[in-house]
Amino acid sequence: MTSSELQPRQDGAASLRLLSDGELTLEGRLVDASNATLRGILTLDGASARCVYKPVRGERPLWDFPDGTLAGREVSAYLVSRATGWDLVPPTVLRDGPFGPGSCQLWIDEPEDAEPLVGFVPAEAVPPRWFPVAAARDDDGAAYALAHADDPRLARLAVLDAVINNADRKGGHVLVGPDDRIYGVDHGVCFHVEEKLRTVLWGWAGRQLPPDAVAMLDGLAGQLTGALGDELADHLTISEVAEVAARVDRLRETGRFPLPPEEWPAMPWPPM
Repeated sequence: MTSSELQPRQDGAASLRLLSDGELTLEGRLVDASNATLRGILTLDGASARCVYKPVRGERPLWDFPDGTLAGREVSAYLVSRATGWDLVPPTVLRDGPFGPGSCQLWIDEPEDAEPLVGFVPAEAVPPRWFPVAAARDDDGAAYALAHADDPRLARLAVLDAVINNADRKGGHVLVGPDDRIYGVDHGVCFHVEEKLRTVLWGWAGRQLPPDAVAMLDGLAGQLTGALGDELADHLTISEVAEVAARVDRLRETGRFPLPPEEWPAMPWPPM
């Protein structure tokens, strides 16, 4: 990498141009991912950055999401995140690559000393200001809790997940960037027209939304009837875009974080 490597919070237009037009050289595959997920290096006009490239042809068929649509959902999550002003999803575009069209997202390097915000902790030692959200036991039968921090950055991510109907918010999909911001990644199974919210971030369930979230939702409602709605329509169906607006309206009406569902699993598997 060069000294001109882009960082997540640098100029958004520069990041998007590099993602869209940069020469993409693949480094290898992330083997733990369920769909083909490749890491690469982008270079353009002396700038460079690492990225995650997910080709459409590497998407595993799912029973409840149309084939070949996950890359567009990744881009849509970025578009909504950008519209909130919270920038919780790294810059993401749809582009051609070595294995055909796919999503291309700026890579987030977590500092080695970054404090985790979600994880399994001994049940009797849940850190202060953390929410236990599920019980578990290790192979020896010791009691653990799946828990997450009561952190306003995570609360914003929980609100975003409710808006985009994220069916797969694992703890491992929450990253702490070098700028001490948090980022959510892996949004291929979002935006379904049916309620499918599955997340480990249930600590605020039923609580009142913070004022900044209420203001954000008010602004997002207006954007969905304009340019944002048009951008999403390039990647989602008309019904899916309409349901984004409907979810925003429901959150504005209740003024509260959603409750865990009773009709389907409330957490993804595995949770981390």
